[in-house]
Amino acid sequence: MAVPVTLLERLTQDMKTAMKEKDKTKLSVVRMLRSSIKNKEIELGRSLDEDEALQVVSKELKQQKDSLSEFERAGRDDLAEKARGEIAVLEQYLPEQLSEEEIRAIVQETIQETGASSKKDMGKVMGAIMPKVKGRADGKVINRLVQEFLQ
Repeated sequence: MAVPVTLLERLTQDMKTAMKEKDKTKLSVVRMLRSSIKNKEIELGRSLDEDEALQVVSKELKQQKDSLSEFERAGRDDLAEKARGEIAVLEQYLPEQLSEEEIRAIVQETIQETGASSKKDMGKVMGAIMPKVKGRADGKVINRLVQEFLQ
């Protein structure tokens, strides 16, 4: 049975591979991720566990998606294309994303569990959902679906 590889070990291996293959996009994204993880470790004064490392990847992915929408709005196709490439690399390090139907089912189940009935309960529902979908769903999608159900 294979021993699971930690995210940091996988990043190190992928960095070496990207150097050999001269894949500049992947190399820069992997370096940026490793740097972000190291900075978080320094901030906390300890090594990150796998979930915390995935949170760093999720945060970087969200920043790239935000940048992409800004570049598209500004008509900067060159920068938008670069951001798309970086997003594709970042997504490789996250667990498989849930489909909208799966998220919808989790949202419905959580609303029933929490007894939420109106938009006032939005925070309670979001707080209960996020640990269930950690790293496997976009917060914007979850937010939109929760709002749909809490009319």
